[in-house]
Amino acid sequence: MPASSTAQDPGDTSGAPPIRQQLLLSVPAIVIGVVSALVLWALDRASEWLQDQVWGTLPAAMGISPDSGWWIFSVLTITGAAVGFAVWAIPGHGGPDSATTELGGPPAPLAAVPSMLLVVLIGLVGGVSLGPENPIIAVNSALAVALLARWSKRIPEMFVVMLASSATIGALFGTPVAAALLLTGVVGAIRGRGSLWDKLYLPVAAAAAGALTMHVLGEPSLAFSLPPMGAPTLPDLGWGVLIAAASAVLGLLAAVLLPVLHRAFHALRNPFLFTALGGAVLGLLGVIGGPMTLFKGLNQTGELLTNPDDYGAGALALMTGIKLLALVVATGSGFRGGRVFPIVFAGTAFGLFAHAVVPDVPLSLAVACGVMGMVLVAVRDGWMALFLGIALTGDLGLLPLLCVIVLPTWLIVSRAPALEVHEDQVRTKDLVLGKPRGKR
Repeated sequence: MPASSTAQDPGDTSGAPPIRQQLLLSVPAIVIGVVSALVLWALDRASEWLQDQVWGTLPAAMGISPDSGWWIFSVLTITGAAVGFAVWAIPGHGGPDSATTELGGPPAPLAAVPSMLLVVLIGLVGGVSLGPENPIIAVNSALAVALLARWSKRIPEMFVVMLASSATIGALFGTPVAAALLLTGVVGAIRGRGSLWDKLYLPVAAAAAGALTMHVLGEPSLAFSLPPMGAPTLPDLGWGVLIAAASAVLGLLAAVLLPVLHRAFHALRNPFLFTALGGAVLGLLGVIGGPMTLFKGLNQTGELLTNPDDYGAGALALMTGIKLLALVVATGSGFRGGRVFPIVFAGTAFGLFAHAVVPDVPLSLAVACGVMGMVLVAVRDGWMALFLGIALTGDLGLLPLLCVIVLPTWLIVSRAPALEVHEDQVRTKDLVLGKPRGKR
């Protein structure tokens, strides 16, 4: 019997999607990428302008320092009350609770988009320690589903959500690589023949369109530069494993605390009450940690990496702890936002702390391992953790060492609690309006 009758020819692509279909679907994928980037860009521009007013123009006009404890506490408390009122009273209720959702997921109704944009905008302006990832992906998914529903009823809804998620991730990080890495496990589990890259083709097209749109609009990518480590040594490997493991353990402590605080805040039942209380707690944490521990953390991460010698070990330890606690309080008390950017700041601060305590550890290695450990807890994806570790340091020479360090770190987090609240951990039935789910 000929060999070809018992084994598939490695060059056989009969199971792959037709090229014509890939090309046709590239058009909506690119459109979704561009639109998703424009929505993110508009949100960024609006939040930055309003931040300048709230944290610059307004306190200056009142003769108050924006770094004063009184101002930080007042702004965050008011922010909590404003977000809580919007979630309680405005149609759409700010979309799903960010504590109980991952990136992606079923699309929200189109009618909820205005309230989702409003609550994430208020949080970004007010200095809440959450990024825009979860809400902006939900917004772009809702818009993409509505847009594609008018164009074709044959495209599966969750496939459109995948395209919108990819596009937004590409726009957030300024590169399609992040989306490709994050979605590798997702599309790999999709049934059907064809190579992995056949399945990734359209999501990467959407992510590339989103990333390129942000570049055209002048938005920088998530990339910094630290002094390269040089040739790795055996002690470097040991210190890297220790730093990444310690960072992951800190992240897991936050993961254990999140459902506890979520239940405690939501016991008040009314979002206006528990989110306003969360804002006041965030205000107190901001007073303790200072302005560097406010906001989503991306600009603050850049400041840390640009001036790593400006902060001592004590200050870095304080910033790490306050940022993690602020992230858990913000997520647990009903604010809408993502956890990636704040966790990256916390991981960066911890890596710099490790370098300050043990100066023999190369700076880029310490930062990469600090970030990698916490990102593994937040997103449960080794590719994304490796990507962010390299992107933040700009040192490709770290990659072989990080590929080894990520393995024992993954064993620490793989069976531990995730940095989110599952349905079986939510005891209070009301997450939005103070009414049981069945009586809405």
